[in-house]
Amino acid sequence: MTDQRPPTIDPVAAARWWQRPQTASAWLHEEVARRMAQRLDWIVRQPRSVLHWEPLRGGLQAQALLARRYPDARVRVSAALAPERRRALQAAARPWWHPARWRAALGGEAAPTPAELLWANMTLHMAADPQALIQRWHEALAVDGFLMFSCFGPDTLRELRALYQARGWPAPAHEFTDMHDWGDMLLAAGFAEPVMDMERIELTFETPERLLQELRELGRNLHPGRFAGLRGRAWRAELLKALGALAVPANDGRLTLSFEIIYGHAFRPPGRIAVGGETRFSVEELRSSLTKNKRKGDGS
Repeated sequence: MTDQRPPTIDPVAAARWWQRPQTASAWLHEEVARRMAQRLDWIVRQPRSVLHWEPLRGGLQAQALLARRYPDARVRVSAALAPERRRALQAAARPWWHPARWRAALGGEAAPTPAELLWANMTLHMAADPQALIQRWHEALAVDGFLMFSCFGPDTLRELRALYQARGWPAPAHEFTDMHDWGDMLLAAGFAEPVMDMERIELTFETPERLLQELRELGRNLHPGRFAGLRGRAWRAELLKALGALAVPANDGRLTLSFEIIYGHAFRPPGRIAVGGETRFSVEELRSSLTKNKRKGDGS
């Protein structure tokens, strides 16, 4: 299989980013989560278990969106850092009278089961090894479960990239992967029926300072060729002045940045049992395969 890892992500910088605790979700991430939740209208299935992947980084308000849409589903969270996990669990807590809490009290949540919906908002583009992350998602899903995810696309920050390039500065951000490549990686990981689409969002800012603040909330520059040292006050003053070039008259002279948002969903199909070689299947996959073969034999 061709190595489709992003060629411009520094894995050391990416690891530092994932180890840095987040205290709040970025506004744009919350907005993307709201738009991705609308795409759940396309899905007829009603999952009984939901796994929210890195909620604080992807948009904590999505917890409430998922709870309203699937009120009877068990909602779990996956977060690498303990403080972020505690914060997400507090947001996901059910009222004391909710039946899901009764099941938990009776031991129904003792052994986490594979999720029927895995929700991963705005995290994939920050992964140094996205193929490994997609494979983890596949393993966390139940057979016939489905994945919903979003991430930045390659047209993100095009205005800022052009500004940096014109001045001979290192890239302001790492490159983002095209949605067709994401579709190929989903298929390679064992997903089926991947559906990808995208939209562009323009954000405007009154001042260069506010623009830089927003960028820091969204993530970090993981490009291996980024400026290696610390920048001083003179550099910051030069940058703030240069950002004035992003003012757009049609937007009342406000600074404007474009973001390409990629949305995707795919299903985890039953594994196909092949003859020859070594093939491993979970008990769930074997049970599902045997049940479907029996139904075919009965003509049902």
